[in-house]
Amino acid sequence: MSDCIFCKIVAGEIPCYKIYEDEKFLAFLDIFPKTSYQMLVIPKEHFEWVWDVPNLGEYYEVTGKIARKAREVLGTPIRQMVYGFQVPHAHIQIRPGRSNDRDGSQASGEELAEWQTKFKMI
Repeated sequence: MSDCIFCKIVAGEIPCYKIYEDEKFLAFLDIFPKTSYQMLVIPKEHFEWVWDVPNLGEYYEVTGKIARKAREVLGTPIRQMVYGFQVPHAHIQIRPGRSNDRDGSQASGEELAEWQTKFKMI
């Protein structure tokens, strides 16, 4: 989908702070986080809803691997949020911690680069 921001990220047209990538999925840091270290896991192919992703189990396996790595690195519980209305591209948010510690405003490039170093799984 040509006007989808996540599709543009997958295509490399918009940069991201990538922490995981395989042939089907991409995970990157959310630049408008509600928690420090918040990540997004998306399918590379465009689907509007998580429930439309073929082999949903594989999507959750990848998300689980990333969430377990975040829990190991941070030593904190990890929450997940499944949304679909902010960006019409399937995405699962991984939110470290028991509650939000940020207000959703844009994180600085320095913060994101430091967070990426902790979690990069590529």
